[in-house]
Amino acid sequence: MREELQDSLKRLVNFLNFARSFFKRKNPLKELLISLITSLKEMMTIRQKLKMAKYRVSYHQHQLHKMESLIAESNEHTFLKAKNLNELR
Repeated sequence: MREELQDSLKRLVNFLNFARSFFKRKNPLKELLISLITSLKEMMTIRQKLKMAKYRVSYHQHQLHKMESLIAESNEHTFLKAKNLNELR
């Protein structure tokens, strides 16, 4: 009975040593704190990122519209060129 108790105690101490070394190596509490802080920073800067994304989308839409109008000007077979064709007649 006494030997079983000593074996159990040795196993428990061994487990606690493994757990302590794991916490030293990985430190999940520190990782949790770091992830919490980074998510808070992301939440605070989300409005700024949204504004930049909207600006980029509107800029690319403007560039696309400009390219489409330049293509339509040089193409004789589009409906946008019909005004010029009617003037030539």
